[in-house]
Amino acid sequence: MFNRSIESNKTPKGTGVQKNDTKPYSLWDIPLALVLLTRLPVPRLPEPVFARQAQAAWAFPVVGLVVGGVACLVGWLAMVINLPLFVAATLLVATLIMMTGAMHEDGLADTFDGFWGGFTPERRLEIMKDSHIGTYGVLALMISQVLRVSAVAALLATGSIWAILAACVFSRALMPVLMASLPRARKSGLSHSVGTPGTISVGVSVGMAILIAVFLCGSPAVGAIIFATLIIVVLAAVARKKIGGQTGDILGASQQLAEIAFLLALSAQI
Repeated sequence: MFNRSIESNKTPKGTGVQKNDTKPYSLWDIPLALVLLTRLPVPRLPEPVFARQAQAAWAFPVVGLVVGGVACLVGWLAMVINLPLFVAATLLVATLIMMTGAMHEDGLADTFDGFWGGFTPERRLEIMKDSHIGTYGVLALMISQVLRVSAVAALLATGSIWAILAACVFSRALMPVLMASLPRARKSGLSHSVGTPGTISVGVSVGMAILIAVFLCGSPAVGAIIFATLIIVVLAAVARKKIGGQTGDILGASQQLAEIAFLLALSAQI
């Protein structure tokens, strides 16, 4: 799920960042969230900023605004030059994948491989850590991306491009919820190093995403929010049973599942 994780005890002068900074939010959290969740060329951040990885979870929906905005622009331009809707939808989704380095898609594949490829929590975690992809992962990617592109195409056909942006935002708001509500299944790894966000970070993330989704989509956003949330509740329950908690792969899978659920719910209403 996460791009990279850096810790340091150094505090460069003039950054305003202090070691062990515990403020619930900071403007540094936005570029830090971009570094964690995307492959966008963000200027090098002061190393102590990376100690705020857990607190920066409130800014995950902002990442959705950025990557979703760029992807929607690509989709809109594709329609302007009269490319078929399904092609425009595919280009939009491809843009999202390129900007995030397919981290969330990778998490989805690893999650399905681990959950149904092993018979014990230890073996499932071992499979999820393996860089190779198995049958369950391949099928999960194939089915999920067909659903994703199809839902995007349906929304583009009705001119509801803002609904796609809302899906990008809300799907990232549920990641901090899982980070805070589920124990970490491993004693190492990126999810462990990032840490657990506080109640304020989680609340700001969800509250901001709901407001943005309702603003962009109106009343249809309510059903989409409920459906996406229910899907993640199911994922959380399965993760707790299968591996005892969450990992970076689970968080990445949650973004994909929530986004697809949100898109499908909206495409059924708009």
